[in-house]
Amino acid sequence: MTFNSLQYVAFFGLVWLVVAGLSARWFGRLVARWVTDPDSLAIRLRNGFLLLGSYVFYGAWDYRFLGLLWLSTLLDYTFGRLMGNVGDHPPRRRHAFIVASVLMNLSILGFFKYFGFFANSLEALAQHFGIALSPIVLTVVLPVGVSFYTFQSLSYTIDVYRGQLPPARSLLEFATFIAFFPQLVAGPIERAVTLLPQFRAPTRITREDLSEGLFLAAAGLFKKVVIADNLALISAKAFGLSDPTGLQALVGSYAFAFQIYCDFSGYTDIARGCARCLGFRMMLNFNLPYFARDPSDFWRRWHISLSSWLRDYLYIPLGGNRGGRFRVYRNLMLTMLLGGLWHGAAWTYVAWGALHGGLLCAHRALRPWLALLTPGGPLGKALYAMVSCVVWFHLVCVSWILFRADSLARAGLMLRALPSVSLHDASVQLAALGPVLMPGVLVLLLLGFQLAELRSRDLMACLHGPAPLRSVVYAVGALLFVWVGQYGDSPFIYFQF
Repeated sequence: MTFNSLQYVAFFGLVWLVVAGLSARWFGRLVARWVTDPDSLAIRLRNGFLLLGSYVFYGAWDYRFLGLLWLSTLLDYTFGRLMGNVGDHPPRRRHAFIVASVLMNLSILGFFKYFGFFANSLEALAQHFGIALSPIVLTVVLPVGVSFYTFQSLSYTIDVYRGQLPPARSLLEFATFIAFFPQLVAGPIERAVTLLPQFRAPTRITREDLSEGLFLAAAGLFKKVVIADNLALISAKAFGLSDPTGLQALVGSYAFAFQIYCDFSGYTDIARGCARCLGFRMMLNFNLPYFARDPSDFWRRWHISLSSWLRDYLYIPLGGNRGGRFRVYRNLMLTMLLGGLWHGAAWTYVAWGALHGGLLCAHRALRPWLALLTPGGPLGKALYAMVSCVVWFHLVCVSWILFRADSLARAGLMLRALPSVSLHDASVQLAALGPVLMPGVLVLLLLGFQLAELRSRDLMACLHGPAPLRSVVYAVGALLFVWVGQYGDSPFIYFQF
């Protein structure tokens, strides 16, 4: 059941009707005759229905993995309760509980996601040294969303252990927080400190919730169906070539850069929009990342829920910016290597993480020199910012080649082809670029809207603009949706992670 399917539209419509009914004032007046606390009853019924709906949503992928979700939920709820009262357990026992939670979560993630990868890598390494190992044949199916809900559940127990969050008293509330269907499969990776209290409070769906929620959902669906899925045709063709030209490699890398952005941020927008329509607010996960000026700025804008998770639960515990330069570089590299591996069990993801770690280290080392190069005056600073943005965007495009390629060899083909781009090749192959023109126009329109959002510092500038302008934008969007939209329930890229 994907967000871009009619099945999901029907499912969400039913969920919204029930939740909206339970939050309506007439429901409180109706049950006030029999219960002394109508709000408490409405909260329990709402959470129970959302939990049931979330399990139906997840079970539609593969009902067998519901047991894994239940196991993770029950164990971390129990660990949280055990660590909740500092006076009940000495620090040593509380430490044992958090170690057990971390090991349990990472074991689940490691077995289902990385068992085959490490087994095959070990076998290949042994063969390289002339050692024959019996291959370990074990088919392990990756549960959808396991990387996301594992990190979300793990952040809860760590926050409870640190004393930053009281433990959840209600298993129903905690289970709904873990399984909440808009963000269950591909995030954002929500923090319990912000989302869990919302399941303890009554729902009040306002007109603003509905308008902003529907706008987010529609914008996300447009990004996915109209932009990302059209760009997917171009990137798939480029990355499937056995001997790509420089122009094909360049166009393919550009196409995938905007494909993955529109695909993943589109999913996030739909998730946030659906949650908002239900009266819940989820964190911002993308903040105009292709306008970033350097690697640090990029990771403050791209997949914010993951980058902030890695910062708070990995980079800072490793030492963060404390210590000498070597330790800081080590912490950056380890964080990005593990961040790359989080995305998938392949050496291409490890290389992608290593490249971003290296770029973060290089930028940190060069920062004093870059500050000297920054020109004075508003015009000089604006020009420097634009140049920095363009340079960094192209470095990100190079990194996306590693992310998209199905092997390091394939990535090498694309990277070796890039320097051969020339104006002569472009003019010769111009006729072959016809299929690229419409997606290219869509990307330019997207960048134009995002530039307006950047200048206004309002990520919903279109929604808050004048009514005539909104009418034109909605009409053009609907026309493009019908005219060039790609239909067929295409899965979102991050479902595989």
